[in-house]
Amino acid sequence: METPEVQAGLVLSAEMSDAELKAVVEAVIYVTDEPLSADQIATALQQPAANVGRILGELTAEFAKPEHGLTIREVAGGYQMSTKPEHHEAIRAFVKNLKPPLKLSLPALETLALIAYKQPITAPEIMEVRGVQGAGVLKTLLDRKLIATAGRKQVVGKPILYKTTKEFLVQFGLKDLSELPTLKEFEELGRLSMGDEPEPEAGPAPSREPAAEAEQDEITPPETAAE
Repeated sequence: METPEVQAGLVLSAEMSDAELKAVVEAVIYVTDEPLSADQIATALQQPAANVGRILGELTAEFAKPEHGLTIREVAGGYQMSTKPEHHEAIRAFVKNLKPPLKLSLPALETLALIAYKQPITAPEIMEVRGVQGAGVLKTLLDRKLIATAGRKQVVGKPILYKTTKEFLVQFGLKDLSELPTLKEFEELGRLSMGDEPEPEAGPAPSREPAAEAEQDEITPPETAAE
């Protein structure tokens, strides 16, 4: 007698109809937090990669229609479902009525921008540009998995190098680093995320170092993942 596991395997191994495959792929993207590549979906569903790729193209085009509030787009090498940019203001206002907004502090945003555009970059190089010690900010960004270490620079002292991560691409809705916004757009994105509330700093340069930012920083990504 076949076990439920064997029966499930037989169902998956059989080639699905287009309608069934489209429904399953849509559901898989919806319930998964991480972006999924066409190959990952095809392997998991035991379906031909060509069919899954075609279905993803159809779903992407279908959700691009104005009557849909959600979109399926390629992010960090995979496909993810999220809300459309044109609805972000309405969604942001709705979410603010549900709970206190999460935000990324100005010092953390400045540091993240430096790392994104100058990576790999060391802490002393970041300090040279910002004029303050940034250990607390770096710890926050590391804890949020927005940045990661990238070895050591071969200079005196061999300081640690930092770079952005796949999570950074996911949170900011970028396909890859070539889609980074201009610095002006990045600053505007920061103001939207922070609610235009700059945080005070205290450090080597007066009024520049954040106070206890490691415990307070949160991030609001530009695209809210479907829930």
